[in-house]
Amino acid sequence: MPALSWRSDGSADAPPLVLLNSVGSSTAMWTPCIAPLSERFRVIRIDTRGHGDSPPSPPGSPCAIDDLAGDVLATLDGIGLDRVALAGLSLGGMIGMWLAVHAPERISRLAVLCTSAHLEPLQLWADRSAAVREKGTEAIADAVIARWVTPGFAERDPVAFRAIRAMFTAVDAESYAQCCDAIGGMDQRSDLARVAAPTLVISAEHDPATPLPHLKLIADRIPGARLEIVDGASHIATYEQPARVAALLIDHFRGGGTTAAGYAVRREVLGDEYVDAALSATTPLTAGFQDFLTRYAWGEVWTRPDLSRRERSIATLAALVTLGAEHELTAHVRGAVRNGLTPAEVVEVIQHLAIYAGMPRANRAVAIARDALDRGEDRSS
Repeated sequence: MPALSWRSDGSADAPPLVLLNSVGSSTAMWTPCIAPLSERFRVIRIDTRGHGDSPPSPPGSPCAIDDLAGDVLATLDGIGLDRVALAGLSLGGMIGMWLAVHAPERISRLAVLCTSAHLEPLQLWADRSAAVREKGTEAIADAVIARWVTPGFAERDPVAFRAIRAMFTAVDAESYAQCCDAIGGMDQRSDLARVAAPTLVISAEHDPATPLPHLKLIADRIPGARLEIVDGASHIATYEQPARVAALLIDHFRGGGTTAAGYAVRREVLGDEYVDAALSATTPLTAGFQDFLTRYAWGEVWTRPDLSRRERSIATLAALVTLGAEHELTAHVRGAVRNGLTPAEVVEVIQHLAIYAGMPRANRAVAIARDALDRGEDRSS
C-alpha cells in the first residue's frame, strides 16, 4: 500500500497521540475534539486506506485487521514515531487493539471507542461490501448514518449532518468494501487478555452498531481496563458529545504529570525566555523543587481537562493579586494573554478583584500589568 495520509495538530514537542477513524469516515470525525486535545498533545490523525486523503486500495489487495494495522505502523515509521498513545473509534479501535497485542512496544496507552472485538452477524458485512462494490457508498449512506447519530441530529445540526454524509459518500467504494471484509473476518476476543497498555473503553449510550455488551466484554477481558459510558450519543460519539469524549481521553492519556509535559505547557504559557531564566538559576539545592513545580503544577494541574487554559489564567491572576505575589504576576499577565485574554480583559479581571482583594493590591497589580504588557508589546514589535 502507498503511504497513508496523516495530519498533525498541536506542538511538535508535546506527547504524541494518534487518532484512528471508523470505517466510512475520515480523520474529520475527530475535528470536534481536536481543540482541547491539541492543547496537550501532538495529535496525529491517520486516514485509513481509501478514506479521507489516503490513497485507495486496489481490488484484490490483502485487507485484514493486521494489514490495516500494518498500514498504521508503516505511517508511524515514516513520521519517526516509535511509541505513541493511541485512540481509535470503531474500526480504529479494532486496529488499536491489534497493535496493543501484536506490537505492544509501540503503544504506551490505548483508548477504544464504540468498537468491538468481534462483530456479528458476519453476513451483514459480506452483504454490505457486496452492495458497495456494485452500487457505491451512496447506496447505503442513509442506512449507515442513521446508526452513527441519534434521531433528530439532522434537525439539530443540519450543517454537521451534511458534512458527515459527504464524508461517508467520499470514501473509495473498493477500500470501504475491503474494510468491511476485514471487520467480518475479525475475532480478537481471545487476544484481549494480552493487552498490557493501560486501556480506556468508551461506550455510547445510544449506539446500535456496537452496543454496550461489546464494550463491556473488551473492558472485562483487558487487564485493568476502565469502562466509561457517554450519554446522549450514538456510534460516532465525537460529533454529539465532543467535550465529554475529549475530557475522558485527556484524563486517560495524561496518566499523571510528567516533567516533559510540564515543561511543554510551562513554555507555552510563560514563554521560553521566562522558563530559560528559571532553569539557568537552578542550583543543586533547588533542582528538586524545580522538577516538582514543573511536573506537578504544569504537568498535572495545568493539563487537567475541566478548565481551559484561559480559565486557569483568570483563576491564577485572581490568586496572585489577592496574595500580593508581585514576583509572579508579570509572567502570568503575559501568560494570560498567550492563553487568549486581551489586555483589556486582564485589567477587567484585576478591577473585579479590587472589590474582593482590596484596592491597594489591585492598584499595584494594574501597574504591574501595564508594565508587563507594554514591555511585551515592545519585544514583539
